[in-house]
Amino acid sequence: MKPTIYLALTDDWELRGDGSGNIEEIQFQPMRKLVSLYNKYNVRATFFAEMMQQLAFREHQDSHPELKNLADKWDAHVIDAFKKGHDVQLHLHTRWSDANYENGTWQVSGDWSILNYDPARASQMLAAGKDYLEQLLRPIDANYSCVAFRAGALAIAPSAHILQLLVDNGLVLDTSIVGGLRVETRGIQFDYTNCEESFVPFYPRMDDARMVSDKPEKLVCVPIHHFQGSRRQVARQVISLTWRKAIEYLKGSRIEDVGFNTGGSAENDWAELKHSSRFARVYDKVIRPCVKGKHMTSDLSRLNYSFMREMLQDIRRRAAATGLSRIPVVLTNHSKYMVDYASIESFLRETSAADDVKFITLARLAEKLQAGEFPVSTASGSDS
Repeated sequence: MKPTIYLALTDDWELRGDGSGNIEEIQFQPMRKLVSLYNKYNVRATFFAEMMQQLAFREHQDSHPELKNLADKWDAHVIDAFKKGHDVQLHLHTRWSDANYENGTWQVSGDWSILNYDPARASQMLAAGKDYLEQLLRPIDANYSCVAFRAGALAIAPSAHILQLLVDNGLVLDTSIVGGLRVETRGIQFDYTNCEESFVPFYPRMDDARMVSDKPEKLVCVPIHHFQGSRRQVARQVISLTWRKAIEYLKGSRIEDVGFNTGGSAENDWAELKHSSRFARVYDKVIRPCVKGKHMTSDLSRLNYSFMREMLQDIRRRAAATGLSRIPVVLTNHSKYMVDYASIESFLRETSAADDVKFITLARLAEKLQAGEFPVSTASGSDS
């Protein structure tokens, strides 16, 4: 029998990492469109609400009434999505930790990685974000609990304290690991190229989420899916992106480099340290992927429908190879980058009709993991 795949569609719902962006255009409008599409195909998804941003809006709202209006609209969108059956969980971009608002512009200069904050400060940020969501949503559902976390810029390991802080704050599920991903920029550095598990849920070693614990822990990691995009589709993507960039250049507007930017548009922070020259960057980002294929995070905002089908084929292949009957798989999305809603709809149409695919929110996944309905890997095997 084919295994049943439980797809957890997640969305990192946020402004750009440097605080820029029109909140109506890159948060509110995409959320409305996504909720409409999800509900059209009876799909329930999870929005990772970026809480440091919202807390900054609330902190400065008394002296800037326009921020209160936007923060109230933020709350209203979260409540509306929740009432329509979708899940909301915790996302933190610590870049906002010292945010200041002047002349209609946010200035954010905090460290990108929560791992670089002392444990007390990191715990305070986790608690503040979790408390805000629970106070916002428990009047709608008294049973709501914020139980899942995704680190800003995916920075979760290694750390001697961060996973224990998640547990201390009542979080039971982390979805920050992407196997095979390595980031070396001025703003942040991490290396997930040698993760011990990058597909099925696992108990992490509490000092390093890249490693699998030898015993059950109070936290489960469910990796974000990743796959190898084919040379053909990579070449087509490069041509399409180059054409889009040329058009935007002629129009005199900016298009972000969606090829490597993992959160934010601060050019200096996201300059890649491993590239010593422009040619080295072009080779790494354009030439080599077209020749060898490309390691891709399963981020729907960055994939066309052809890539989504390759992604689904990879999920089915890897699920079958586990020998398990039920497999949860986490996909991500960045609504701030959304332009291709047609591909998302085609993907939802195909998967919602598939007999081997079901959809699950992270809140529901956490319940099922705790109830033993999905196996969780340890270094010595699986703990059911």
